Amino acid sequence: MGSFVKGTIFLTFVIFLSKLFGFIYRIQFMRIAGEEAVGIYMTSYPAFVFFISVLQLGIPIAVAKIVAELHAKRRDGQLKSVMQTATRWSILSIIIFTPLLYYFIPYLAGTLLHNEATKFTLYIALGAVPIVVFSGLFRGYLQGIAVISATAWSQMLEQVIRIVLITFLLPFFATPDNPAATAGYAMAITAIGELFSFIYLYIHYNIKKKRPRQSDPKKAYPAMPLLRIAVPSAGSRLFGTFTWFLEPIVFLKALTVAGVTAAGATTLYGIISGVHIPLLLFPSFIPNALAIVLIPAVSDAVARNNHHLLNERIGISLRLSSLIGCYAATYFFLHGDELAMRLFHLEENRGFMRILAPIFYFYYIQSPLHSILQAVDEARPAMMNSIYGGLGKLFIMFVLASQPFIQERGAIIAIGFGVLVTSFLHIATLRGHKMISAGFRFFAIPYGIFILTCIIQTFILPILSFDFWTNSVITLIILTVLLILTNQFKWSDFNYLRSILSRRV
Repeated sequence: MGSFVKGTIFLTFVIFLSKLFGFIYRIQFMRIAGEEAVGIYMTSYPAFVFFISVLQLGIPIAVAKIVAELHAKRRDGQLKSVMQTATRWSILSIIIFTPLLYYFIPYLAGTLLHNEATKFTLYIALGAVPIVVFSGLFRGYLQGIAVISATAWSQMLEQVIRIVLITFLLPFFATPDNPAATAGYAMAITAIGELFSFIYLYIHYNIKKKRPRQSDPKKAYPAMPLLRIAVPSAGSRLFGTFTWFLEPIVFLKALTVAGVTAAGATTLYGIISGVHIPLLLFPSFIPNALAIVLIPAVSDAVARNNHHLLNERIGISLRLSSLIGCYAATYFFLHGDELAMRLFHLEENRGFMRILAPIFYFYYIQSPLHSILQAVDEARPAMMNSIYGGLGKLFIMFVLASQPFIQERGAIIAIGFGVLVTSFLHIATLRGHKMISAGFRFFAIPYGIFILTCIIQTFILPILSFDFWTNSVITLIILTVLLILTNQFKWSDFNYLRSILSRRV
């Protein structure tokens, strides 16, 4: 249990830093570039991620798995040939798919996204993809030989470079009259960040790569074992990125049907996906860390057939995630819209956070639930639950957002609908597993406290004349007192965590 908590603490710190840097980058980007340029960038970004999935073909995942297996068997002499085979297939993928995507971009920008202004940004994004492809190979190799810190710090370096460039370089190129060019320059900054990450990983690869012994065979590693892992992984990843790729297309199409201009719809998508969703996702660094650690931790308990340890780990993870969701949902419901206005200098308070916050409570338990399902051999139902949630979101988004009387609020409701469907399907799947006896009242009481705190503050806030930050602190104090009174904080957890930390120090 100690390694479980230690791993969670380390990953929580790393993911927190990554999210913090990403958050600072978004704040600076919105303040410097403006809403329309951010809208163009955010509309193009899902296509950028989809292009990466197409060109990578799942090869980095295969490299990580094969390198880990060979390294465990002390067959380090074959690692170089694995990288050579992976590199050849990556180059072939780039040669085949890059021209196809290049000629697809005008159709994507003009017909699917209904905004020719995205074309310049999409071309720059496609140019950055080969850098990401080769970075993925080095990242997979380092993960295979268990050098995780290098991959984590490469992401930190990328974020820092992007923050510095967006702060000091973009103001020289940003033009209010040409948001398309500003978005393109921002995508070029993303490419530069990826380049620095690539250089960092390449240096660590040369330092850490295993030198072959003289007795090791020199023959090339066969492609078929690599592709047998890569192709299914690519299919799963492609579907996930494809649904995200479709999101701005469906969003913009629906709003244009409802009578919103293409530029206006693009700006709205940028505000939702570049401001409100990242703000809501920021507190999820703790559930995300738990999700990463849960897979080996739960798998270990299942392998040992230790039901008590299994349910203890699941219970702690879900309770912590639920408490994070309670704090996030309460704060963002009461203060989220004003916080977004203050941080990102938005031109208008649209009230999106009040719609999303009560629903996103369930997002914070979603990633731990998904990891638990994977660890207890329910990976396929977990994947299908995510697919159902993604498809349901897109369908509801088009139906609601295309209605003139609801427009972008329909898209907001659809995003929340996707979160609810996936989360409740995960809960239903987990409840049907015979080894797991953890109850699911873990979210009922915190959610009730969230509602109660919002009711209390609804009556208190108009009476008090405190500033925004003082009101925020009052909300958190009320929430904490209610959680303590209802015994949602377990003193035994704090004692255990303190003992782990003291041993670590």
